[in-house]
Amino acid sequence: MIAEVQNTMTLTGNRALVTEQATQNESDPALGVGRLGIPVPLHCLPVTDATVLELYEYVFAPWVKMLGLREFKVCPGIVSAMLPQNDALKLSSCAVCGQAIMAAIDSVASLSVGTTGLITKGTVYQHTHFLRPAVNDDYHVRAEVLRFGKASAFTETRVSFASTGKLVAHASLEFAF
Repeated sequence: MIAEVQNTMTLTGNRALVTEQATQNESDPALGVGRLGIPVPLHCLPVTDATVLELYEYVFAPWVKMLGLREFKVCPGIVSAMLPQNDALKLSSCAVCGQAIMAAIDSVASLSVGTTGLITKGTVYQHTHFLRPAVNDDYHVRAEVLRFGKASAFTETRVSFASTGKLVAHASLEFAF
């Protein structure tokens, strides 16, 4: 089943109201709901070492893929990846922008939730602590699911320097099912 979502925007006073309308297509049950025109390959779930790259290519937006996450490792409830140095992600202080780090955290954590085979509706909560500036190194991002529930999952994610293992950032996230 392929579900396509069409966004429409209407103006109401000074605010824009965005609504989504889903249409169903029964032609291919091996595909789930994805970005408009890009279905999620259900054969990639649950996420494993063998399927993580294919799912990553389908699920994440092009700007997230520009982070350059690589070297994914997957175990049940745990996903890790390397966030390489990239001048495009750095502020004038030469530290990696916190927004880029938070996007990497959210991406890796959402993949860790996918190790159950469930498709999340998205991140409902993310709280990130930055412990030190992210400068002059690659970064190891490791997400672990602390609890799989019926309606949500809770994860903990750590970002550390690849060379020393010193903690750069720590985050707690919740995903809805």
